This record gives sequence, structure tokens and C-alpha cells, in this order.
Amino acid sequence: MPPDLWERCLWSWGLLLWLSVGSTGDVPPTPLTKCADFQNANLLRGTNLKVQFLLFTPLDPSCGQLVEESSDIQNSGFNATLGTKLVIHGFRALGRKPSWIDKFIGALLRAEDANVIAVDWVYGSTGVYFSAVENVIKLGLEISRFLRKLLVLGVSESSIHIIGVSLGAHVGGMVGHFYKGQLGRITGLDPAGPEYTRASLEERLDPGDALFVEAIHTDTDNLGIRIPVGHVDYFVNGGQDQPGCPTFIHAGYSYLICDHMRAVHLYISALENSCPLTAFPCTSYKAFLAGHCLDCFNPFLLSCPRMGLVEHGGVKIEPLPREVRVYLLTTPAAPYCVHHSLVEFYLEELRNKDTCIKVTFLSSNVTTSAKITIPRQQRLGKAVIAHPSPPCEINQVTLKFQVPHRVWKKDLTTIFGKFCTAPLPVNDNKKMVCLPERVYLQASETVSHDLKVTCM
Repeated sequence: MPPDLWERCLWSWGLLLWLSVGSTGDVPPTPLTKCADFQNANLLRGTNLKVQFLLFTPLDPSCGQLVEESSDIQNSGFNATLGTKLVIHGFRALGRKPSWIDKFIGALLRAEDANVIAVDWVYGSTGVYFSAVENVIKLGLEISRFLRKLLVLGVSESSIHIIGVSLGAHVGGMVGHFYKGQLGRITGLDPAGPEYTRASLEERLDPGDALFVEAIHTDTDNLGIRIPVGHVDYFVNGGQDQPGCPTFIHAGYSYLICDHMRAVHLYISALENSCPLTAFPCTSYKAFLAGHCLDCFNPFLLSCPRMGLVEHGGVKIEPLPREVRVYLLTTPAAPYCVHHSLVEFYLEELRNKDTCIKVTFLSSNVTTSAKITIPRQQRLGKAVIAHPSPPCEINQVTLKFQVPHRVWKKDLTTIFGKFCTAPLPVNDNKKMVCLPERVYLQASETVSHDLKVTCM
């Protein structure tokens, strides 16, 4: 055997021997931690509440440690000086681990140095939905007892953040109710609607359950709740029919769940912080699209809320208002975020009928559109348009004066006026950029103009 190979073999044997009897050396061996995972259930053995608490830490974000007793917590990597985040899934029809949970936990730990505890209640959430609903109070009590163990270790109530998905959002509300609203934060990701829309405040998530409560609504016409339940309630794309989700029942399970689960994927994008998911308070989605709510002055005094981990969602006023509906648009796919802009058209001559103008922004082969409607006998029409690129990267705008199509006669009507745009929020007119020349639009014809907006 060559000398160098002989030396390498001796070194390898010595290393193995040291690892096997490492207690005799100066440095103790690193103990091997057994990773725990979610349970699986089925329709025949679901409904019984069999809760697991799985701890994930920044030191090993992919390895869950089963922590049941106080001794488990103390012997784990739990750090009482850090914030603690509890993730609670919802109804599990097939009794399987949530497909999104690993990615969600990873995003949380990359976004913040914290303890993340996944609450596995797959057993109690499987089978019939109404059986899972009956387990909500019992699960809330189980989690409350677990939190008491953390408080004994020195964790403060205000450092606890519960993130609940669907039915899990109301579980979080129940826990917050047991702690008299003194927990730091509860985030509801499309809180469940069935059995909860008409429930009392004690039974569902509400603003009194934590120092700050927020909810992201993406399926209010089906599986999600349609009423506001937090201090700030994000109604994404109006709260229903998310872009990129199937619109026909032939898509099967995806048709049923896509809108509902979009809240989870939006929150992951917000955690990854690739671009801001900012929203604007308004009386309705229709009013928001019509450009009537642009600056977040009422009620947030210009501090527009945004999804993610920023304190109080970026809202900087005290006391926090309650049940504020805020609206935003998104793209069909991750990272979902867009830049909202106001678009305006000022007619120089009044008309006796409504005037509709389609506005399209173009940048790098990406186009997005919105429709401005100027009511009869009025001069100004407004709308909100959302574009994936920042306003300063939009290089062209097209305008089309839309009129009803008449087979027997071509409409030769021409309108003229002024087109302007400004990125939201619009706190003053200094951000407004207008085309330098007067715009002439003939019925059903498209006109293009270069657009130059200064980068902020």
C-alpha cells in the first residue's frame, strides 16, 4: 500500500474511533437530534384531538423537535429571548400534512430570528369539517396550556405571534381570547367562513384577541369569511377570484382550494420581501378601482399597511382603528406584488353619455390595463392600474376610446383632453405626470404615447 494511502486510512480509523469514544476527549460529541414530523390520519381515525408541537429554530430550520413538556422545551434549541411564532393549519380533508408548511416555516425563519412552533392537529382536523369545528375550543385550550409553559420560561405575552390558516385563524382567536387580548399579534390567512360568519366574537377571530390582529382575505365567496375580523383586513383583488386560479370546476380540487390557499402563498411572498404588498383603505373594492382611495390618510394618517412582519403592518397610529378594509391588486403568480398607479383623463368638452377609456401600460413586453369611466356631464374620470414594474420602467401608454360596436354604422366620435398618472400613494400633486400634448381619441381606435416617470 502506498505510504500516503496508508496515512489516510490511519487518519480515517482514528477519526471513527474518536467519534465512538468522544467522551474521553476535550470536546464532547454533538448529539444527534431525531427530527419529528406531522402525523397522518384518515377518515376512520381522525376527529380525536392528538396535538403535537414541533419546534423549528434558526440553527436547524428543517428539523422539527417534538416539545411536549417543559423539559423538552428547555433541552431544545428554544430561545426565550427571541420572539415565538405559532403556525396553526386548518381543516385537513385527507388527513395529511399541509403541503405548504415546510416552505412557510423556512420563509419565517429566513425573515426573522425566532422560535417557530408548528401546531400539528391533523388528527383533530380530519374527517368532517363540522367535527373539526367542534375541536377548535379544545385545541385552543391545549395551545393555551402549552403557552403557559413558555411564559414560565420567561417568554413575554407580547412576543408571541400566532399565524392561523383558515380554521386555524379562529383557533388563534380562541387562544388570544383566553389570554385576554394580550398576545402580541395574530395573523389570519383567509380565516374560515363556514360556521363563523355569524359567530359571536368569543367564537371567532376578532380585533380584541391580540394587541394587533390582521387578516388576509382571498376567498370570501366560498371558503373564507367575508366580514372584517382584525384591526386591518386585506381584501386581495376584492377578496375573491384570485388571478391565476382556475375559473371552471373541471379543474377539480384546485378549483375548490386555489383562491383559499392564495393567502398562504401571498404571505410567503411577503416574508421573502421581494417587493412590497401594500394596500389602501377604502369603502369598497369598486371605489378603490375607481381611484377614490389613494393616500391612506383616513384612517391611517398616510401610513399605508403592508403584508409581512413589519410592526403593526406599518401602521403608525395609536390607538389602532378596528376592522379597516384595505384593498390591493396582485399578479397571477409569485411574487404577486404590483405597483399601483392612479390614471386620470380630463375631458375638455362635456358629453351627454358616459365616456369609457381603456388605459394600458407597457414595459418590457408586459402589459396591464384599466378602464376609466367619466360619468355623463362630468369632465374627470379616474381609475387604479396595477403593473409588475415600477412606474419609472413603464415606457409607453396606450389609450382607447371605447364605444358600443354598431354593425350598420361606424362611430366617428372624437374626444380630446388631458391624460395624467401618479404612483400610489398620492399624498400631493407633485407626483402627477401628464402627457405634454393634448390627447385626441377617435372611437374604437388605439393611440400610443411615450411615458416618462422619474424613478423615486
